Amino acid sequence: MSEALVATQAPGADTPVPGASGARQFWRRLRAQRAALVAAAFVALLVLVALAAPLLTTLEGQDPTTYHPSLIDSARGGVPIGSFGGAGADHWLGVEPQTGRDLFARLVYGARVSLGVALAATVVQVTIGVVIGVASALGSRWVDQLLSRITDIIVAMPLMIMSLALLAIVPSSFPRPVLVTLVIGLIAWGNIAKIVRAQTLTLKGLDYVSAARLSGWGTWRIARRELLPGLAAPVITYAALLVPMNISVEAALSFLGVGVKPPTPSWGQMLTSADVWYQAAPQYLLLPAGALFVTVLALTVLGDGVRTALDPRAASRLRVGTGRKNESGTGKEETA
Repeated sequence: MSEALVATQAPGADTPVPGASGARQFWRRLRAQRAALVAAAFVALLVLVALAAPLLTTLEGQDPTTYHPSLIDSARGGVPIGSFGGAGADHWLGVEPQTGRDLFARLVYGARVSLGVALAATVVQVTIGVVIGVASALGSRWVDQLLSRITDIIVAMPLMIMSLALLAIVPSSFPRPVLVTLVIGLIAWGNIAKIVRAQTLTLKGLDYVSAARLSGWGTWRIARRELLPGLAAPVITYAALLVPMNISVEAALSFLGVGVKPPTPSWGQMLTSADVWYQAAPQYLLLPAGALFVTVLALTVLGDGVRTALDPRAASRLRVGTGRKNESGTGKEETA
């Protein structure tokens, strides 16, 4: 924000909070939401497990690709030998039917792929959406019309159908996780571009942006110094909600056979192989399905908590664990 304008604003006016104070208020509001804190702790643990996958599998003494035919009962069609899918000291969660590959190793390495694809695709979506949205709002009438029509086309595209089509025609030699990331990121940036454009048009009319323009600043300097900080809250909020959506899309694409290919493990790919084993080896289906469900749920709760903490005027859409201390100083808690 322009320094001269900040100095002249009246105390108590409804103005953007400085960076350090705004960060403290954000963390205070986020800590008041118990469900968001639990979700954040789970997400942090999941990221730690994904990063430490080589160490964890080394401790177990297994890897995600080695076959163990001696642990499979071929007379019963490839069902793991032993109770709970062959779980024991050597294989903590048992082994896969037919192949005997270690389930724990494939589960933690699958977390790497699923989270990595989702986070990288979100970065691509946010980057393209912010650039297109800001350029549309700050450009000429013709630039705005052109970029807005392109954005409308992108929004209207069915994500799954377009992803299936693109993934089916790309050569199999191209790294599949990178390809899935690019396909999701390049097709699904339309909504965030619309949000950024609308917010930028609103910010353009504020006094501090007008003051920067009158001081002789160029368009892109104004965008970088004045507009981008004001766009941080809606962009972070939407990005937090995009991550669980992208995990679900990656899992669906892998489940349909056009996403991550074997032997690279991913949760969606594990579900593809497990759909015929839910009776003979239920843990083979329940483990990746449960991990996917809990991860998407935790990321969704965390995203809602971030949205509420960044915009305290917006009540949480969740009813559990959203108690907040009354700002009036009574000490009582309110429930959203």
